[in-house]
Amino acid sequence: MFFLRHTFAATLVAAFFGAAQATETAEQQFAAIARLPADKLGTSVGQTIEVDIDLAAGGSLDVKLVGERMDVLYRMAFNQIAEGWNWHPLADPAVDDYYRFKFLPLQSVAVERGEYLHEDKIGSPQQMKVVWRYDYFLAFANLYDFYPRSTDDNAGFSANLPAALAGHVGMRARARLIQPVISESTTFWKATYGKPTDFTLKKRYLVATLEEVAFIDTASGEVLCRIEPGQGRCTGR
Repeated sequence: MFFLRHTFAATLVAAFFGAAQATETAEQQFAAIARLPADKLGTSVGQTIEVDIDLAAGGSLDVKLVGERMDVLYRMAFNQIAEGWNWHPLADPAVDDYYRFKFLPLQSVAVERGEYLHEDKIGSPQQMKVVWRYDYFLAFANLYDFYPRSTDDNAGFSANLPAALAGHVGMRARARLIQPVISESTTFWKATYGKPTDFTLKKRYLVATLEEVAFIDTASGEVLCRIEPGQGRCTGR
C-alpha cells in the first residue's frame, strides 16, 4: 500500500474560507461582547458561538493520503495558553496540566497606525512605524472531554476524508461561552534602530466550553463530519 505524507503549508490553507466561512468572524464576535457594559457581560454566559479555526496560524493540517482516502490531523499537543490566569504551578503532572485552558487560533488582524521620527541610534534619526496586531483565540479547558489525556505529540482532532478534498479542508468550532466570557493581554515591543517598528500584540480570547469541532469542505461549505465529546475522530463521505 502506498502512503504519501503531506503537511499543508499556510499558503494552501490561507484561502480556505468563502462559502465555508462562519456567519461572523472572531473579531466581530469579540467586539460585540466587549461593547457590553461590565455588568452585562454575564448575559453572554451560555451563548453558543461558531468560529472558524485559522489553520495558517496554528500550524497546518497534517495529511496522509491512502489511495482514495486521506487521514487529516490537527495537533493540539502544543496549543497551551501561557497567560498568567492559566498558570497552575501546583498541578500534579501525572493527573493534570500546568496550562489547563487550551486554544484554537481563530483570526489575526494587523493594523498600521502611522509612523514617527525617532533617533534610537545617536546621529541617525529614523521613521519608526507603529503596528498593532490582534490575535483571536478560542480558550477552553475541556479538551479531554473529546479524547483521553495523553503526552502523545500526535494527540489532536482527526478525520478520515475523501482524498479529492485535499487542499480545501477547513475546520470550525462550536462552543458555549463561560465566565469570564472574554479575556485580553497586551505585549509591547519598542522600535529600535535594527527593528524600526513599535509593535503591540493584543491576544484576545473567547472563553468557552468546546462542544464540537467540524471539518468543512471550503469550496462548497458542506460539513464533512463532526467531532463531539467522547470522540477525537470522525469520518466523512
